[in-house]
Amino acid sequence: MKNEPIFALDIGTRSVTGILLEEHGSNYTLIDYCVKEHKVRSMLDGQIHNVVEVAEIIREVKESLEKNSGTLHKVCVAAAGRSLKTVVSQATIELNQKPISDFETIKHLELSAVHTAQLKVASESASDFSNYYCVGYSVLYYKIDEENIGSLIDQSGQTATVEVIATFLPKVVVESLISALNRAGLEMEALTLEPIAAIQVLIPESMRRLNVALVDIGAGTSDIAITNSGTISAYGMVPIAGDEITEAVSDQYLLDFPLAEETKRTIVNTGKAIVADILGFESTITYEDLVQRVDDSINKLASSISEEILRLNGAQPKAVMLIGGGSQTPEFTKRLANKLQLPENRVAIRDIQAIQSLDKTENLPQGPDFVTPIGIAIAAKQNPVHYISVKVNQKVIRMFEMKQLTIGDCLVHAGIEINKLYGKPGLAKVITLNGKQITLPGNFGKAPTLLLNQEQATVDTTIQNGDEIVIKKGMDGEQPTLTLEELIGEVPTIVIHFNGKPYELKTQYYVNNSLQQKEYMVCDRDEIVLTTPKTIKEFLSSISGIKLPTNEEFIVFVNNKPVNLGLAESTLTVNGKATSLEYKLRANDDLRITTDNTVTVKEVIEKLQIDLYTELHVSFNHEKITMKQPKVAIKRNNVILTEDTILYPNDRLSLEEKKQEMFIFQDVFRYVDIDLTQANGKFTLSKNDLPTTFYEPIEAGDRLAIIWN
Repeated sequence: MKNEPIFALDIGTRSVTGILLEEHGSNYTLIDYCVKEHKVRSMLDGQIHNVVEVAEIIREVKESLEKNSGTLHKVCVAAAGRSLKTVVSQATIELNQKPISDFETIKHLELSAVHTAQLKVASESASDFSNYYCVGYSVLYYKIDEENIGSLIDQSGQTATVEVIATFLPKVVVESLISALNRAGLEMEALTLEPIAAIQVLIPESMRRLNVALVDIGAGTSDIAITNSGTISAYGMVPIAGDEITEAVSDQYLLDFPLAEETKRTIVNTGKAIVADILGFESTITYEDLVQRVDDSINKLASSISEEILRLNGAQPKAVMLIGGGSQTPEFTKRLANKLQLPENRVAIRDIQAIQSLDKTENLPQGPDFVTPIGIAIAAKQNPVHYISVKVNQKVIRMFEMKQLTIGDCLVHAGIEINKLYGKPGLAKVITLNGKQITLPGNFGKAPTLLLNQEQATVDTTIQNGDEIVIKKGMDGEQPTLTLEELIGEVPTIVIHFNGKPYELKTQYYVNNSLQQKEYMVCDRDEIVLTTPKTIKEFLSSISGIKLPTNEEFIVFVNNKPVNLGLAESTLTVNGKATSLEYKLRANDDLRITTDNTVTVKEVIEKLQIDLYTELHVSFNHEKITMKQPKVAIKRNNVILTEDTILYPNDRLSLEEKKQEMFIFQDVFRYVDIDLTQANGKFTLSKNDLPTTFYEPIEAGDRLAIIWN
């Protein structure tokens, strides 16, 4: 099958050149070419300023070539720009005496070195590398165990290293180039840099040990590449080129820019030109007159290029090769040789006849302007840098495939900082615990959700051309929610016996001066105090919250009100031995408080002058009977007490009124003794001499009787 032709475009400041090459092994044949000049100044210093106009010219070049070669879909291009950044970097892999047997492994090693350069250019420019595209790289050298080697194939050693020099362009330069191609119905197949393209075809690797400068002088920019010690040692660019001379011609002879460009070319090719200026006056301009009138501009161009060469090389090179249409500027080779203090024959213009890998055919164009477009085709084929397009949250981003790309790489190139898409932590709560301020952090926010083609993915998931990535912000965290028990943790308890009953010395939780249970939910700004009784004094305070017993007064509390029952003397003992209120309690201690004066509930009743009972006076079988019903209940620890119950100092009693029930006939039997078995159960009940029942209500003065049958 016939090989697909290689389509390459050289999109310059003045014109667009398209060529078609056919590959034959290591050689190439020119099939066709087309040159179209821009209709307006839509390019400036190698940068596209009007995408629509440039796209139109590209389309015209494409359609012209398609007439003989069929439809063209993909194209190789090169870029030049003001903001070229050149970085040297390297990558190393472990061999462990296992030789590399395929070129793909070497290519991956090279691309690893280029990715390192991407990170380096980002750090040097204080930005992320998503703002730059790598538009080309060259290998400086290969090494096996730190020794230079010509090729890594089948070489054994512990490590293999490659050092590359990579060149980067701002994203805007590449994006405008891609946009113009897309408008013209073309897809970028590969991208390279103009000086790389030219040097690839003019200076083979075997000649790169010579210190030579290659200068591609276009219309708006002059691209420079330096070879030395077998490698391409530096790249550079100056934003001045052939247009500088054309503008000088326009100014000197009052010509519009297109006519000035045409006049300049005619004089260079034929020695003179006859032109009419904007006022209509016609004149003949000779080569010598042109050189004299634009002398300052020629010197300016030569000075700018020579200064950049010396800056990049550190010294004068051995020779300079000139290509590009601007290299034919009158007397330029002599001026540049003079600026670099080189013999005139060491600065020369080279055309496509010098391209060794290009078959010499009759259809070859003449002149130095075609070296770069042919170099673009060959360089892009031999050392291509492919790019892929993916969507990140509906935004199309393009990346050059310098390594196996992941979702993480896409997020970086899209300008998305994944750590900013984590949910925000919940608001913290600030509390005070026993006088010490503590911050309770909010719950962590959730991680962002990553979807690759609607499937769950991670930042390490690899991507392919055309993939769609969606990243969603994680949910924000919430304020911490925890109880006092969760905040404090488990607190050990001690059990003692007090006046014969078990008590736990429990930790008590006071929040904002109020006693709370351990289930209480902690709130922001809470002031929490933990108290655990340790001494007898603290224990008695915790269970009663009242004054401690003294030897002066015997006080109890009835419905939280103190009742003074007079003088009393208390004795405090632990495990049968007298002690003080400062004694520190231990597990299973038997604590007792006794008084010399025995006090009962009856004394409280008398002190308070309480009527304990409602009385009802009736007669039963002609005997007077007094019936009673409690009016109140006196309790201690929810246990109902009797009049004879002994009390202790500081006892807390509750007095509750009881609902009064109506007395009925059968209540009388609680106050009399009757043997119902003697009458074989046959009897009659009467109230006030009238028959009645057990459930008949009775009132004071009623005469009750039971009559045996």
